[in-house]
Amino acid sequence: MEGERIWVGSIVIDCSDLARMIAFWQGALRYQPREPADDDGVVLIDPRGRGPNLSLYRTQESPLADYRLHLDLYSSDPHGEVARLVRLGATLKEAFRAGHDFATLADPDGNLFDVIDKAGWEFGRRA
Repeated sequence: MEGERIWVGSIVIDCSDLARMIAFWQGALRYQPREPADDDGVVLIDPRGRGPNLSLYRTQESPLADYRLHLDLYSSDPHGEVARLVRLGATLKEAFRAGHDFATLADPDGNLFDVIDKAGWEFGRRA
């Protein structure tokens, strides 16, 4: 029915080192703050208006040992992007390996995310 649509508006990451996380995720996704960050957090937006927002909020809790929710970052240059993300401050947890199309990394606050091999794809679809 019209008017009853739903979509992901924002993905939320709790973090302890807010400034470092803002710098990392801005560099990783090339997102920009919707408004200036305050002491509690910031909402980063896709400047092209294609992707969901990424909300970063300060917390005193540490990341869960097992992650139940994480980001899958699709990439047409997965190995290059993994190297770039590591240079930005990510930690490589599990490299690409035979039979798997992903590498697992942790952001500077220890939150896990995957880079998915989408070689031959353009943004959001096969080339």
